[in-house]
Amino acid sequence: MSEQSAVGEYRVLARKYRPQTFADMIGQEALVRTLTNAIQSGRIAHAFMLTGVRGVGKTTTARIVARALNCTGEDGTGGPTPMPCGKCDACVSIAADRHPDVMEMDAASRTGVDDIREIIDGVRYRPISARYKIYIIDEVHMLSKNAFNALLKTLEEPPEHTKFLFATTEIRKVPVTVLSRCQRFDLRRIEPTILAAYFTGVATKEGWTLDPEAADLIARAADGSARDGMSLLDQAISLSTGGTVTVDQVRGMLGLADRLQVYDVFRAIMAGEVATALDLSVGMHRAGADPTQVIQDLLEVCHAATRLKVAPAASEGLSGGERQLAEEFGKTLSVASLSRAWQMLLKGAEEVGRASNAQAALEMVLIRLGYISDLPNPADLLKRLTEGGGLSAGGSPAPNGGGGGAPRMVVHQGGGSAAVARALPQSAPTAPNPQTFDDVVALFGAMRESQIRVDLLNHVRLVKFEPGRIEFEPSERASRDLAGRVSNRLTEWTGHRWIAIVSGSAASGITLREQANVSDGDRRSRILALALTQRILSELGGNADDMQVKPYDQHAFDREVLVAVPDAGDTDADLDYSVEIDADSDDFLDSTF
Repeated sequence: MSEQSAVGEYRVLARKYRPQTFADMIGQEALVRTLTNAIQSGRIAHAFMLTGVRGVGKTTTARIVARALNCTGEDGTGGPTPMPCGKCDACVSIAADRHPDVMEMDAASRTGVDDIREIIDGVRYRPISARYKIYIIDEVHMLSKNAFNALLKTLEEPPEHTKFLFATTEIRKVPVTVLSRCQRFDLRRIEPTILAAYFTGVATKEGWTLDPEAADLIARAADGSARDGMSLLDQAISLSTGGTVTVDQVRGMLGLADRLQVYDVFRAIMAGEVATALDLSVGMHRAGADPTQVIQDLLEVCHAATRLKVAPAASEGLSGGERQLAEEFGKTLSVASLSRAWQMLLKGAEEVGRASNAQAALEMVLIRLGYISDLPNPADLLKRLTEGGGLSAGGSPAPNGGGGGAPRMVVHQGGGSAAVARALPQSAPTAPNPQTFDDVVALFGAMRESQIRVDLLNHVRLVKFEPGRIEFEPSERASRDLAGRVSNRLTEWTGHRWIAIVSGSAASGITLREQANVSDGDRRSRILALALTQRILSELGGNADDMQVKPYDQHAFDREVLVAVPDAGDTDADLDYSVEIDADSDDFLDSTF
């Protein structure tokens, strides 16, 4: 039902309804207001830099500015105006892209210095018929370094009759020397509600009825780009019949799942009903839903439920039914559970995107989510582990060889994204006082001197140690200034003079890393026999063969041990549960999920 040209050529909607004046532009009120005031007051910069995502109107804005600056009015006596008449010779020829004084260049295909020299040579001559000679350079970030350098002098001091209008989607790739010579305008992504209303109006002009939900789907898929959305609307009209574009037609065109079905999948998987969730996902796949889009929809559901739980008024962009379902999730699921689901879905989205079989990858993500839903939350597990006497009232040695005092209990969820902590008052911190070489290495780890710590662990054989003096033999891979750095840091941290000496004789010992590797087997057996380790196995449903036992700080195996149980449903063999214990006292220190 779209109009045809006189020769029968079809014009796509994005071109047919391209804005011709500032008043036609949508979602860019700040830009329009600034340019309107500048033109009315005569404060017109010599160069404009227009930046934003694809399809928000950068090149369209440049063409409107070109018409506004060169418009002469219907009577031929007018001056620059924010409302070009569209009827004078300048407006008509610029709109038709045939004005000799308005030159448009695509920097993506003309990137060399010779192309810029052509512009520089032309700048010297006055316009043929227009008020201003205007150069519109699209995707300006594609210009070569030499091309930018050739342009700088002209851009800094152009003739009064010349204006430059640059457009780019990659503003960070434009040299700062160029940016500093331009007046910059950032075009915003257009809000989905504004796009939906605009698309509805365009459909009406074309003689079609666009369902409100269909308009919302197209607006969301456009991702802030009016041009992308117009292309999708064009496609939807071509696929539809009967003068109406329905939501089902648009959903099928975009490969989207039924939005409410996505909520059903999320509900099932968070309830541990894996079979139900898999059946729903298979049904959506057969109906044409794209697995990558399904997992993105699940992320949106998780985000909506979490937002409504912490901020009940945050329901923008949700239909009535979606809001009700999201509120139900917020009532039944904790923020911790939703955060954990978000992290797993976010990781799963990457897997689905790069998998050769996207549907299979999606199903594996759903299985992992359902598996996790049956496991105890961190607070419950902490309670179970400590109620059995693993955490005595008298406390345990502090991590990293610290002194006695009140115990520390910290539960981390989601790899550290959220934490719930209870810490009893402790004595004022004192300066560290390492008594062994192990203590020294632990101190460098605690102070985040990772390079020195790695050298001491892997590339140093200890010759002699006493508090205040270290003698060692470094390997070829050790840092050349290691001794000086060790001396300076220890003196600074402890408040006492420390000396690190490179030995001239061969050391007979082995590195700490080699020492740990030799005795790992014996230590694993001893740690697996601890009562606390056995309680961990019982609570998490694992077995000794599945567990990983390793030093928490990579060298102090006897003091801090990380006992980890892998998630059997995780294709990447990530460790979903790990518990840090004090191997000497059979005591619980930390739990990570």
